[in-house]
Amino acid sequence: MRVLAVEDDPRIAADLSAALKKAGFLVETCGDGEEAWFRGDTEAYDLIVLDLGLPKLDGLTVLKRWRAGGCQVPVLILTARGAWTERVSGIDAGADDYLPKPFRMEELVARARALIRRSAGRGTPVEAHGRLTLEPAKMEVSVGGKPVAVSALEYRLLSYLMLHRDRVLPPVEILEHLYGDEDSREANALEALVARLRRKLGPGVIGTRRGFGYFLEGGAG
Repeated sequence: MRVLAVEDDPRIAADLSAALKKAGFLVETCGDGEEAWFRGDTEAYDLIVLDLGLPKLDGLTVLKRWRAGGCQVPVLILTARGAWTERVSGIDAGADDYLPKPFRMEELVARARALIRRSAGRGTPVEAHGRLTLEPAKMEVSVGGKPVAVSALEYRLLSYLMLHRDRVLPPVEILEHLYGDEDSREANALEALVARLRRKLGPGVIGTRRGFGYFLEGGAG
């Protein structure tokens, strides 16, 4: 899952990034409202964590511009403790959830996972499809009830396929959510990753529709 964390405090931004990366997210950060507005408006994210007190352009204005422009990415806003007016304004402007500062990183990660699940119409924290089961809280994978050891990148791919298990995903879309703006966004990198996963998971889990992309078997194939 690709997350944009918008926070102008370098220490908090670093902590946010570390906690989300440890939980298996691909994280990008920025520290001012103008950059946040541009990136949220032009890039594809699965979640945006947005601080309201930003330089150049405040977070509430950024959120309003995103929603006015048709951006429907789930947004988790961060607010100062006790600033209930900010929370109300944020929800009214289109935020999906809020978290008052200071907060526990474990709670932020849990809320992030829940928002992404809800945006895809999924309610349960344990994801299952066919023989494949994912437990996001532990980043564990099993096939037919047997645990399978995967890397963080492999887990991220499986998580994205699971989130969109009702359709075939084009390679370009998958690469964008796996690597973001990194140079490694190449089709052969994805092919190698899928091949490695297929060896670990066995047949009947990841399918290919030639010319279209990848899917979890038993769904959109």
